[in-house]
Amino acid sequence: MASDIEPARPVPRFPEPDTEPFYARCREHRLSYQTCRSCGAIVFYPRSHCTRCTATELQWHDSEGRGLIYSVTVMRQHSHPAFRARLPVAVALVDLDEGFRMFSEIITTDPSALRIGQRVTVTWIEEGDVVLPAFTPAEEC
Repeated sequence: MASDIEPARPVPRFPEPDTEPFYARCREHRLSYQTCRSCGAIVFYPRSHCTRCTATELQWHDSEGRGLIYSVTVMRQHSHPAFRARLPVAVALVDLDEGFRMFSEIITTDPSALRIGQRVTVTWIEEGDVVLPAFTPAEEC
């Protein structure tokens, strides 16, 4: 029997010590990243140690949530029901202005118009108790 309920997308499960602080900030609509107090390296995705020097003293910072599309693709097929119901879905590597790169969905009505180097800004997807960052094309100046 078919259901009219749209399936929920996959979300992180908690407790998870490395990423839980990141998602707590997302619930406040804060896109955050870490830096190493020892060597100053930017650390993203969230971890318990620096990827450059392995120090464990990291501090959190809030991003302005603006960046450029580094690479983008449009999924026109997907095996997971949550994504299959919303095709096409655009996903991209986004270079944030603060110097880190993240993988994210790009929310747009015209995925085929997305291009490398295009400016994007953070938006938020609420999925139950979890809030996920995504991006939308920035307004043209």
